[in-house]
Amino acid sequence: MKTCLILILFFCTFAYAKGADRDSLKQKKNLRFSILGGPGYTPDYGFLIGGSALFTFSSDVADTTLKRSVLPIAFAYMTNGGGTLIVRPQLFFNKDRFRIFGQMSFNSTLDNYYGVGYDTNSSTERGEDITQFRSLGYQINPVFLFRYKETDLFMGASIDVGQRNMDDPSEGVRNDPDFIRQGGDEDGLSFTNIGAGANINYDTRDIPANAYSGMFIELSATYYSELFGSSMDYGVYTFDYRQFKQLKRLGERRVLAWMINGRFTSGDVPITELSLVGSAFDLRGYHMGHYRDRNALMALAEYRHMFNAGDETTFKRLLSKCGFVTWAGVGSVSDGLVDTENLLPNFGAGLRIELQPRMNFRIDIGRDPINNQNLVYFNMTEAF
Repeated sequence: MKTCLILILFFCTFAYAKGADRDSLKQKKNLRFSILGGPGYTPDYGFLIGGSALFTFSSDVADTTLKRSVLPIAFAYMTNGGGTLIVRPQLFFNKDRFRIFGQMSFNSTLDNYYGVGYDTNSSTERGEDITQFRSLGYQINPVFLFRYKETDLFMGASIDVGQRNMDDPSEGVRNDPDFIRQGGDEDGLSFTNIGAGANINYDTRDIPANAYSGMFIELSATYYSELFGSSMDYGVYTFDYRQFKQLKRLGERRVLAWMINGRFTSGDVPITELSLVGSAFDLRGYHMGHYRDRNALMALAEYRHMFNAGDETTFKRLLSKCGFVTWAGVGSVSDGLVDTENLLPNFGAGLRIELQPRMNFRIDIGRDPINNQNLVYFNMTEAF
């Protein structure tokens, strides 16, 4: 069984304890930020120096009903060279009539490509000479949403601009038929992805970054074209359903959350843009990209529990800022709509530390029973 060791926990606890006494002062400030970091190890990237930063603010301090904008940043430097930076903003403007969501990322890391399809993915052994390559790229993907009248319905558009390079491919990657078909050689393979999309969502969540109640449904379609400067013509279509229910019979701040997420593609899709399972935001425990195909579908349920110890002593106040989660889910990748014969089960548990009101730092340990491995994740805000 593979294990993951995260040394960041001690640093996080220390940093949090030092900052907890200043909470009352931060309440008066519009811009609040929390920064945590430290050394760690994961099977994906080896030894690293990683961290997370969380910035929250109100775009209109006079509007007390406006949701606070959230800007979580995750970053890591790998000792084997390279690093990653991911920003996932949730910005609210003009009495929440206008939103900007999306993702921006940059990466230069050693990565692994197992081929396409469940049969190939499950039978390909991970190794330096079989699956490894250096991944270099960036993505800028803002989503602009406008509220429809006085409803909970939002409509808008998105732009996706990115570059994906598969450099220094190992022998196994160079011999993969899909890699060869799309123009890969001993030097690697490069894709430019430029697309425009339409988005529609229904959102009744009380706080999107850490919902206790409400529902979220989103449909999106993005088309990438050589006319825009993209390397290939293809489409990506997503469906995202999430719901949150407070379990008040179990106490305050006890929530059951569940989600169903689907990503489907059409056209000549670059192998780097095929649908995947396994990330810090869905089936935690699977290596990102281990299972990929044209389409992916997953379902997940998660129980979230924050301690309510009171505020009589410093210890109780700190304990009330802590909690845990447990989850279980299943996913699939396939060339068709869904592969019910080759499901990917998943379960795990995690620690939560509330750094700002309703804004948590998380450490999750996810289990992949198919490959008998555990993976550890740390990030700001909840997984979904």
